[in-house]
Amino acid sequence: MLGRLFHWTIDALLVSTVLAGVKRLTGIQPATSLIKNKEIHGYVDSYLKAGDWVLDATILVMSQSSYFEKKRL
Repeated sequence: MLGRLFHWTIDALLVSTVLAGVKRLTGIQPATSLIKNKEIHGYVDSYLKAGDWVLDATILVMSQSSYFEKKRL
């Protein structure tokens, strides 16, 4: 049971991270303004901020690693 919960949590975090990447690349993001319930709105904002944090941390680690290089497009 705990293993499943952990797996679902990681999956949800990965989805949030993909959404953060899409937002940065295209500007398209979930329309959280449509959520009227303040409590749920707060949870959704926290969820999306977690994805931003994971994306930032991943970029930081990758930029300091010799296994990755930055190429100009």
